[in-house]
This record gives sequence, structure tokens and C-alpha cells, in this order.
Amino acid sequence: MKSPYIKEAEINRNFTTSLLVRSKEIREKKTGEPYLSLSLSDRSGEIEAKMWDNVAEVMDTFERDDFVKVKGLIQIYHNRPQLTIHKMRRLEDSEVDFADYFPASARDPEEMWLELRGFISGMSDPHLRALVNAVLDDPEIAMRYRKAPAAKQIHHAWLGGLLEHALSLCQLCRFAAQHYQVDLDLLLAGAVLHDIGKVYELSYDRSFGYTAEGQLLGHMVIGLRIVADKLAGLPDFPPRLRTLVEHLIVSHHGKYEFGSPKLPQFPEALLFHYLDDMDSKMECMRSLVDQDRQVEGYFTGFSASLERVVLKKEKYMSAAESNGQPSRPPAKPPEKNSDTPDGPKLLPKDAAHPLFAAPPAEDS
Repeated sequence: MKSPYIKEAEINRNFTTSLLVRSKEIREKKTGEPYLSLSLSDRSGEIEAKMWDNVAEVMDTFERDDFVKVKGLIQIYHNRPQLTIHKMRRLEDSEVDFADYFPASARDPEEMWLELRGFISGMSDPHLRALVNAVLDDPEIAMRYRKAPAAKQIHHAWLGGLLEHALSLCQLCRFAAQHYQVDLDLLLAGAVLHDIGKVYELSYDRSFGYTAEGQLLGHMVIGLRIVADKLAGLPDFPPRLRTLVEHLIVSHHGKYEFGSPKLPQFPEALLFHYLDDMDSKMECMRSLVDQDRQVEGYFTGFSASLERVVLKKEKYMSAAESNGQPSRPPAKPPEKNSDTPDGPKLLPKDAAHPLFAAPPAEDS
């Protein structure tokens, strides 16, 4: 394990560690000499870096996605930490442990995988259960699903992020289906399959990016391909139910300007869009506060995805307490419903889609 991590760096102290090069630019000083402008990272975060002197000796020795060992000084520039590099050299892959450089879910992926499969095994609709299991039973998809991030940078952008996002959505779907009396199985299918194309859309061997397939097609088209491939082995799957599943995939971004070719057009599709949007935005907000590099003040830097700055609530509230102002006791999350460890258990009748429900009996 490497040490120190970026989050352990102290201001106005020398800093020697190994980092991953996220971006590299060779710029020119007023004197005409080159300098380096870099973005460096490890699994704890990212930092901007500049190298002003002896640049010609090293600028052609490394590229983006290389590992480098750096020695320099952490200082504050424009209210954010910045590393001024004095020395650096490229590292070979054999000199580093990849796990030290890529953010990953705090949860064990195998534990999350078993929990996700538990949600699917509880589905009452045999057709939807068979489809989702066919996708997750594919060895390559299963391996990628455990590892893939949910996005390049906006939300759940870490190894295992896609699985963590899907599992969070399964939990939200369970509560929302009961509250709105809609089809839980259809929502769960959406939770697992809506982003399934990201297992091939995103590359995550080094810094996160897009594959050629992902750049050309996008995760919705790739996801439809995966579903179609598995449905070929399920000849009894109802054609209209297939259309609903496909609609969940193509409409889950909710708006044309967000990349959805269709708007959500039935209750579960609309509800799923909002659950997906809420889960991604809540995680985006949490990560923004956790990773923010602004030193002074109670607000983060501007987030383009959220279109706002975000209050660092804990810092804001603790400052009031330290100034002698009245304070509140620490907030606690609500306890889970005691019916089951994950909340109330839904009966099949509580999750039946009206499109497939039996017609009501006529009055005699």
C-alpha cells in the first residue's frame, strides 16, 4: 500500500508519493520556456499540479495514464491545494499496486452481487426474472458488472459503482412500488438493466473513459443489444412485456436533452426515471462535498452537472457550535422498517402491472 495519499497531504509541507496522471499539458511561460500543467490522482482524490523548472528533462518521459513518482510542495492557490513539483519520474506498472490509484466502492463487490441476486430471485414475474438472470448469468457481463463504474465522472464514478447504483435503485424501487402501487418486478428489471450497456461503454483499466463502442453507440443502444441477445434464448417471453423493458432502457434519462430518445410513457417508466435521477444526484452531491478542494468557506466549487454550488453542511453547523451559538444534536438516519431487514415485504398482488392483470370478475 502506497503512502501518503492525496487526502493525507498537508499544506506548506513537502510531499513525496506516487500518483496516476489524469491529464497532461505542456504550456509555455512568458519566457518561452515550457512548464507542465497536470492533474494527478490516487484512490483518495485528485490534485492539480505544476512543474516550472527542469521541465525539458522529464516532459517527454511520461504520458496520460502513466504512473509517476513526484516530490514537491503543497500550497494553496485560488483557495485550492496545488502541488508544485520539484522532481518526478515515470514508474513502471510493476512498481505499483493498481488498487492504490483507482477509487472503488467501500462495499465488497461479492457481497453486493449476492444482495442484487437476492432481489432478482424474489421477483414474482417468471419472464422478467428469467431475462434478468440470463443477463447476470453471462460470465463476462457478471465480471464486468462487478467492476464497472456507473459513470465516467458524474456519479458513482468508481470501481463497483455500477453495481452499487443498481443495488441502491433496487432498494428505492421496493419502497416506491409499495407507495405508488405499481409493478415492482418491472422496476427491478429496470434497475438492473437500464445501465447494463455501461459494462461495454466505459473503459476503466486506467483512468475512466469511453470505449470505441461506447463512443459510437452509447450505453442505451448497447443495452438493447444485450437484452435482445438474451431474449433470443427466451422464446416464450411476452412481446409486449419486451417492449416495456426496452422502453425503460431508452427513456430512463427522462428528457430528450438528457439523451433519451423517448420520454417515459407509463407509470413505472416515469417513476424509474425519477428514482434513477435522484440516486445519481444524491451521490453526486455527496461526492462533491467529500472531494471538494476549496479550503475556505462553507460551499463547494460549482458543479456543472448539478448546476449549483453545494453547502458543506457539517462544516457550516460545526462552525456555529464553535462560535458559541445554540446547536442541535447530531442528525441520525432513520431506522429501517422492522418488517424485514430491507423493509416491508411486498406481496405479488401489490406489484402487479395492470396491463397484465386478469380482468375483473363481472357482477352476477
